[in-house]
Amino acid sequence: MTDGTLTRGLIVAAPASGTGKTTLTLGLLAAFRARGVAVGAVKSGPDYIDPAFHRAATGRPSVNLDTWAMGPDLLDGLIAQAGDGADLLVCEALMGLFDGVAGIGATGTGSTAEVAARTGWPVLLVVNAKGQSQSAAALVKGFATYRDDVTIGGVVLNNVGSPRHTALAGSAIEALGIPLLGALPRAPDLTLPERHLGLVQADETEGLNDRLAALGRFVGEHVDLDRVAALARPTRTGRGTDAPALAPLGQRIAVARDAAFTFVYPHLVAGWQAAGAELSVFSPLADEAPPADADAVYLPGGYPELHAGRLAANGRFLAGLRAAAERVPVYGECGGYMVMGETLEDAGGVTHAMAGLLGVRTSFAKRRLHLGYRRAELAAGGPLGRAGTVLMGHEFHYASTLDRGGDEPLLAARTADGTDLGPLGGRRGRALGSFVHLIARG
Repeated sequence: MTDGTLTRGLIVAAPASGTGKTTLTLGLLAAFRARGVAVGAVKSGPDYIDPAFHRAATGRPSVNLDTWAMGPDLLDGLIAQAGDGADLLVCEALMGLFDGVAGIGATGTGSTAEVAARTGWPVLLVVNAKGQSQSAAALVKGFATYRDDVTIGGVVLNNVGSPRHTALAGSAIEALGIPLLGALPRAPDLTLPERHLGLVQADETEGLNDRLAALGRFVGEHVDLDRVAALARPTRTGRGTDAPALAPLGQRIAVARDAAFTFVYPHLVAGWQAAGAELSVFSPLADEAPPADADAVYLPGGYPELHAGRLAANGRFLAGLRAAAERVPVYGECGGYMVMGETLEDAGGVTHAMAGLLGVRTSFAKRRLHLGYRRAELAAGGPLGRAGTVLMGHEFHYASTLDRGGDEPLLAARTADGTDLGPLGGRRGRALGSFVHLIARG
């Protein structure tokens, strides 16, 4: 593995969600790439949608950096891999810069500030200037002084209404000794479409390349790209490890991949491949069965609730999945777990028969948010590890469980603050799954 310690990086962060991080990040990536810069991207925190947009904007894989779920060696290894061959790394933050969880995980609380402190990357802070002017400087000053090991290297204002608005807010910020590197006017026509778990997936976003190019032009017109690039600092983490975050499910892993099954952490499958596993993909929506030579099947999360009727009617897929479960492990996460169950009720209240490999029955007609980190122990040995193995993951969905069925639980789980969630998921024969998106071993 190439040593990524000299790759220069910076972090695009904000005081809160919904401030413009993604707009600025994707615009910077597209603008730098258009200039011929070998720019890479990473995402702080447990997000499986944004890395696909990063990849589309840069032409390079993007990975997640998660200080709650990942140990220091894994974190440093992923940083080094992301920097391999890149002139510049841009990290997109999650939520607000200092937002994390109460419980300490593998390396920290999961905040982007911890990534900044570990890597030495300065922060380009995106501030929503709508409804304020000089008061924005007070917010910036608070962020600049909150942690001594986190550097606010510059500010980009978002939602500015006029040059006067920019001058009022910008001069107050620069009086603090923090440079204003750009000001983005309100541009509602440049927003990306969203769905209930975040952005509409990259592969489904109509005209994505044109949208990214437009974002690149927009940011290039209103942000000083030269000064942003000069803001970046060499990464100070070490080589880390290139060992996989989770052991491969098998030697030949069949992975479901289409519009219904796309929530995959890039570092997981890349780690499996680096460990020697061979991956093949199949499309349940195209009524494809898992390849016959696979010795494990992985059904990741996604949006099966939007395609439940079609999945229920795809007999070749369902029969092939049932046949595979008679001879090899079949593992499902979140959406994949629901498809492995008995039934899935869509948002309109229509119930669809699923594969029946597990007894769980789920519903989107009765929506309830489930969100947060999970520290889980395997209830029994299997393809994910030995009984008692600690696994770190994250849950984010709106499905309600109507009936868990009579299956043995897959996991015993707690939240980040230690709250006992009891048994989660299910296992029956070679079939196993849960709502938890696994990230790494504990």
